[in-house]
Amino acid sequence: MTNVHLIAACGVGMASLAGMLKEKGCRVSGSDANVYPPMSTQLERLGIPLSSPYAAGNIPADAELVIVGNAVSRGNPEAEEAVRRGLPIRSMPQAVAEFFIGERESIVVAGTHGKTTTASLAAWSFFSLGDDPSFLVGGIPRNFPVSYRIGGGRRFVIEGDEYDTAYFDKGPKFLHYRPRIALLTSIEFDHADIYRDLDHVRESFRRLASILPPDGLLVACADYPDVVEVAGKAGCPVEFYATREGAASGSDGAEVWTVRGTGESGGMTGFRMERGERALDFRFPLPGMHNAANAAGVAIVLMRLGFPHDRIASAFERFAGVRRRQEVVGEFRGVLVIDDFAHHPTAVRETVRAVRGRYPERRIVAVFEPRSNTSRRKVFQREFTEALAEADAAILAGVFGADRIPEDERLSPEEVVAGLRETGRSAEYIPDVDGIVARIAGSCRPGDIVLLMSNGGFGGIQEKLKRVLSGGRYQGGDS
Repeated sequence: MTNVHLIAACGVGMASLAGMLKEKGCRVSGSDANVYPPMSTQLERLGIPLSSPYAAGNIPADAELVIVGNAVSRGNPEAEEAVRRGLPIRSMPQAVAEFFIGERESIVVAGTHGKTTTASLAAWSFFSLGDDPSFLVGGIPRNFPVSYRIGGGRRFVIEGDEYDTAYFDKGPKFLHYRPRIALLTSIEFDHADIYRDLDHVRESFRRLASILPPDGLLVACADYPDVVEVAGKAGCPVEFYATREGAASGSDGAEVWTVRGTGESGGMTGFRMERGERALDFRFPLPGMHNAANAAGVAIVLMRLGFPHDRIASAFERFAGVRRRQEVVGEFRGVLVIDDFAHHPTAVRETVRAVRGRYPERRIVAVFEPRSNTSRRKVFQREFTEALAEADAAILAGVFGADRIPEDERLSPEEVVAGLRETGRSAEYIPDVDGIVARIAGSCRPGDIVLLMSNGGFGGIQEKLKRVLSGGRYQGGDS
């Protein structure tokens, strides 16, 4: 049995890897500076001990391997202790490839947007179709108890993140995953802390396309011109899909699957895929054409692997979604609370539109926390204003860790609010979570939707809102 210690174990990928290692028979411990659900809850449920804050003494005396998450910087006391003790060190992607992907057929879902939902749908579909897959995704699919699975089949579905691998490996994670099939959902500028510009982002995806084997497959969304350009670097067959009519002309004449919405009904989004004489209909529980497009990409992968349309359609209808991806927290005294991970302006815009499409008669109050390394910066300030204008009203929280971003580079929530008010939208800047909860409690009425958007814990706002909107007296803090 190998004794493994994970530094930054509450990251979505790291927590999944911790569970997989324990299932493999390892004794696993972990540590993190920031401990919050859902991954901390998953680790607790798995009986994996978690230490916080970081300290050299957190590494067990009998540890045989240390795995370092990409949130760990050089100088971390535990990373330094592992080096001092001469312990073997791996990054999360290295460990996944070495211990779990191995000779399995790797299916990598990559792109700026939609990776977690798309990979989760692919994993569920293979499972539902009897393929017994392994998977690792950056969230918790609601069809499964945890964010990973070690199956007996030969396929491994993995979410391929373009973020860097570790402090000692600045290449993107997905290059480690030995892809045979890749599904590329989108390419836009993101991760402003590690990428200089859009071309720097494109270069990472070009490298992914170039390592696909000649007998592999790339399925790519032609809605994004940069995806089409990157697909040209693949030395394997490429299949395109698109929701926009003009997108087909950007793919060098390759025949494109066109994806069209066929309406919302009974809590399901209908969509049709058309190519040549073929027209295939699907129904899918998640709202919005961006979700339908991602599902179409999964359908293409499955059909290329020989699964019939009718069985794929049945699997799609039974997909339950992913925690914190347009997840309904509950309806409290007529106020519906929805939680989402959106942190890029495109994701914010499409999430609001999807909720609008599912609930067209209801007023949407978008509550956004600038928390990701990109959203905390000014790079998308205008785009965030435009995206949040899709809602009826908006509340902006304070910039998370604002003191770590130079003021001249930092997003200004006040300026976003001013821009929203110029468009006629109701908008407020409320720096702290307790203030936001109090404001919602005092202003929202039956029929309203509160749409929470953050890629972190957001100060436990979900539970606080649940408590106060259910009728509990609000006193602020954790009371």
